[in-house]
Amino acid sequence: MSIFEPSRSPWRGRMLSVLRIVAGAVFVSFGTMKLFDFPPLPAGMPPIPLMSQMGLAGTLEFFGGLLILTGLFTRPVSFVLAGEMAVAYFQGHYPRSFWPTTNMGTPAILYCFIFLYFVFAGAGPWSVDAMIARSRDGTRID
Repeated sequence: MSIFEPSRSPWRGRMLSVLRIVAGAVFVSFGTMKLFDFPPLPAGMPPIPLMSQMGLAGTLEFFGGLLILTGLFTRPVSFVLAGEMAVAYFQGHYPRSFWPTTNMGTPAILYCFIFLYFVFAGAGPWSVDAMIARSRDGTRID
């Protein structure tokens, strides 16, 4: 096998699931910070009202992150969250500077493209989506 050939390893799909789980778990923490002040907001930042754009972002991050974490409705949720991250970058970070490293927009860009990847790659084998697909096919769920 060459390093230039696609991998046939069973870990290819498993690592997709691991990426989804880790990304979802960390993404949830952005939502809990905005909605529940846990972990605490940065010093000097006022509480975020639920009925605001930041409150909506926190709601999407918390509930969308939970869905990503479990792998339920991964493709449509990822599409919405990729859009949220694009909006977050262009509204909140890009106006400060062109460079993501100076405008603190690197996480928004990375999450945008990770979620966009999930739109096309799916959730991976360790997900509720995969369990539903296997049960519809009539194959055994291990």
